[in-house]
Amino acid sequence: MSRVAKNPITLPAGVEVKLADGRVVVKGKNGQLDMDVPTGIDLAVEDGLVRVSDESIARNTALSGTMRALVNNMVVGVSTGFERRLQLVGVGYRAQAQGNKLNLALGFSHPIDYPVPEGITVETPSQTEIVIKGANKQVVGQVAAEIRAFRPPEPYKGKGVRYSDERVLRKEAKKK
Repeated sequence: MSRVAKNPITLPAGVEVKLADGRVVVKGKNGQLDMDVPTGIDLAVEDGLVRVSDESIARNTALSGTMRALVNNMVVGVSTGFERRLQLVGVGYRAQAQGNKLNLALGFSHPIDYPVPEGITVETPSQTEIVIKGANKQVVGQVAAEIRAFRPPEPYKGKGVRYSDERVLRKEAKKK
């Protein structure tokens, strides 16, 4: 069994894990997430802990560690949630959240209207900051990546959409 899968997952207060028909369902204050459990992987819920075990096949060993990490992400997501912050750097670059749409002005000849997926909330504390929140870590990261892809940061002036913790390596301008 994988070293990661040997560690049990501790369930915080208010989080429920149910196993039925090859699916794991995690419920908490931030909603409900579910996922299929691959064959050969066994999950057991006992005394506020979730344990992952596998059959001793090489493929299942790696898969058991992955499954443990995915279930842990589900537990963290429904209890505290995940968040990604983006910054807009550039003159005239603005963002505005309107219901389930995000309006972006990124220097193109037209504004960009990004439809926000269900289960994700987008806030704009300022015109140059975007905060993406949700229970599903994969979806939060995917939404952040799609918004960043509209105008990734360029290396000469550093303009574009970047993660708040991202460091853009700047290049020197061409010399005469």
